[in-house]
Formats: sequence, structure tokens, C-alpha cells
Amino acid sequence: MRRHQGQGAERGSVTVFVAIASIGLLAMIGLVVDGGAKVRAIQQADRLAAEAARAAGQAIDVPAAVVGDAPTVQPGAAAAAAQAFLTSAGVDGTVSVLDGGRRVAVTTTVAEDTVFLGLIGIHRVQATGRAEALLVRGVTGAEP
Repeated sequence: MRRHQGQGAERGSVTVFVAIASIGLLAMIGLVVDGGAKVRAIQQADRLAAEAARAAGQAIDVPAAVVGDAPTVQPGAAAAAAQAFLTSAGVDGTVSVLDGGRRVAVTTTVAEDTVFLGLIGIHRVQATGRAEALLVRGVTGAEP
């Protein structure tokens, strides 16, 4: 007669599998949640840079525009407007007035707290956003 040797030998093997699978599942959930935080940080950095560039673009050199010159910004006023927006939004950034005042470039840095990555020592994810505002004139289309 044949004896069944393995009845007690596999006892608890499902528990080990569930423990290992649970760790893997938690790691995947953590990557999704904290990956989403990184995506949100990137979107926020880009959005804030674009808004600051728009704010800087409002500092038009009015006397030059009235006489028909190409639209430009007043560099000091444009940089101050963009920095004021960034300060009110609570983010750090740099503002550059380019092409003799025809373009304004803004770069921002945003950080988001992590949820699961904090368990391995990564408590914040950082993202950089960049946007430019180009001054143009025209009713039916952009003219330089």
C-alpha cells in the first residue's frame, strides 16, 4: 500500500506565496500612486510657468507699441510681474527676457510629497516646468 507523504509537507506554502505576492502588489500600488504625484508635479510646474510667462507678457512697452514698433515688454516690469506671480503661487522660478523683449521664458520648480516612496527614503519628487510667451501683433494672424 502506498502512503501519502506530502499531506503535511505543503502546509503553509500558500501563506508564503500570499506574503510575497502582497509585497509585490503593494510595491506596484506605491509606484502608481507616487508616479501620479510626479505627473501632477510636472503638470503644475508647466502650468505655473505658462501663467507666469503670460503675466510677464502683459508688461508691454506701450509707447513703442503705439508708434507701430514691434511689440516688446519692458524687461524689468516683465520680470517683476512673472516673479510676483510665482511668489503668489509659492514656487521658485527664473524669468528671462529674450530677443530684445519679444520673448519671455519662465522656468519653475515644483515638489510633491510622496506616499509610498517615503518608506525607502524618497519623501519628495521634484519637477521642472518651462514656458515661453512670444509677443505678436495682428488681428487676423500673428505678425512679427
